[in-house]
Amino acid sequence: MDSQHQIHTRMGWIKIYQSCGSISVAARRCGIGRSTLHRWVNRYRIDPRPESLIERSRRPHRLARLKVTDEDEQLIYQVRVQRRYGKLRIACYLLQYHGLKLSPATIGRVLRRLPLPPLKRFRKPKAFKRYARPIPGDRIQMDVCKIMNGMYQYTAIDDCSRYKVVKLYSRRTAANSVDFLKYAISKMPFPFQRIQTDRGQEFFAYLFQDWLHDHHIKFRPIKPRSPHLNGKVERTQQTDLQEFYALQNLKDPSLSQLLAEWQTFYNFQRPHSSLKGKTPADIVYELLPLTPTWEEVFLRFDPAKEHIRDQSYYWDVQWAKQRKQQNS
Repeated sequence: MDSQHQIHTRMGWIKIYQSCGSISVAARRCGIGRSTLHRWVNRYRIDPRPESLIERSRRPHRLARLKVTDEDEQLIYQVRVQRRYGKLRIACYLLQYHGLKLSPATIGRVLRRLPLPPLKRFRKPKAFKRYARPIPGDRIQMDVCKIMNGMYQYTAIDDCSRYKVVKLYSRRTAANSVDFLKYAISKMPFPFQRIQTDRGQEFFAYLFQDWLHDHHIKFRPIKPRSPHLNGKVERTQQTDLQEFYALQNLKDPSLSQLLAEWQTFYNFQRPHSSLKGKTPADIVYELLPLTPTWEEVFLRFDPAKEHIRDQSYYWDVQWAKQRKQQNS
């Protein structure tokens, strides 16, 4: 917008305001904000010349570049090269030994202009720890993933070997949870010692917990709002969504059969980075000599130490404390 156009437009705003006498009404008629109209009315009131309605420069009165002279820039360069300081330590050094007060941000801008390589940060390497149970079947993580309305995938994955079983159901119910658990036991080549789930209703019904107790399997639900504690099953469900369901027609009648084929591929052919390129079946075979039998799992199960868990985490913890006090 040129100067004459600016003057003509803003003079029109002022005339509309002078005719109606209301900033709000004039701003609505002009299609601008009240603060904008206020600014130009006040400026014209102070200086009633058309030239006062021209946009002024917004350049700051003091630029950061002007605060640093060539001598200061050379001093920053010397400190950086000789002592290999960063911008924060350079600012402290200049203030302490040269009486020069510059902010770390200003020094950082100077360093970016200079032909200097970035400082190499020496950090102590942290060893990455990948958590896993020692033997297959020691802990089985279970969860339910909604694929679409009327389609839910039940998933069980072994914490040690990542061997998993999946099956589709139309609802999330305790009966379906028991049915899936029977299916998972028949498909996994090792006994279950513990079942770990979130605190969904389908896992806390008496039907589900009684079935676990009758078959000498421990129930270990995680804390509420802690999906990371069930991270392996959460991650494998994400893999299912990305590598299987994204490539399928969800209304295909043979989807269950295709899911079974995907389960076989996942367990016997797909390499896993968490297993150093091995498959879950490879890990199961390697640890087979250490894996207990169902009879050994039954003998280790102590019914007196297992109880019906409450879905409320608070009451579950309180009940466990009372039980511990009674036994002590």
